[in-house]
Amino acid sequence: MRSRSKVTRESLIGLVVPVCLLALATAALAQNAAPAAAAPTPKSIGTYNKEIFQGMKAIVLRAAEVMPEEGYNFKPVDTVRTFGQILGHIADSQYFFSSKVLGEKSPAPQVEKTKATKAELIAALKEAFAYTDKAFDGMTDASAAEMVKLMGGDAPKLGVLTTNSLHTVEHYGNLITYLRMKGLVPPTSDPAFMQEMMKK
Repeated sequence: MRSRSKVTRESLIGLVVPVCLLALATAALAQNAAPAAAAPTPKSIGTYNKEIFQGMKAIVLRAAEVMPEEGYNFKPVDTVRTFGQILGHIADSQYFFSSKVLGEKSPAPQVEKTKATKAELIAALKEAFAYTDKAFDGMTDASAAEMVKLMGGDAPKLGVLTTNSLHTVEHYGNLITYLRMKGLVPPTSDPAFMQEMMKK
């Protein structure tokens, strides 16, 4: 009887000790393990729209780079803008729309009328796009819905910047046609450029 009781205690100790050691090891591993990846934070509507604008900015600047200097005076017919004038118009529109969101008087540099060379227009575009970046950067989810005046009506601030992006893509369509007429590949038809842009 005693012998049986002694074996039972020894067996119990032999079982409890490894279980305790396993529990301690598991706790130690849990403390050292990397925390579980948190669910991705959903993008705000302002962030999403800014990303769309960044894409538009990239393809317009690339189109400006693809066209050689001599192509900046090109236009298919006399009743439309030249390639360079379209770029100037896109630059001017950044100030028009973004100044409404920023609540300040537009700098109105009149790029279309004052810049002509490839270097001048690319530099002016970069400055204009930076102005729109400023409008996006200062926007919160709450301020995105604030109403401002736009072309005789009321529009939410984010709506104004969306209109700017739509206007930009409208004229990017013109740039595509001009590039094609010169035998050049537009940025959005260039797989290498698009793949690189998608990585950013």
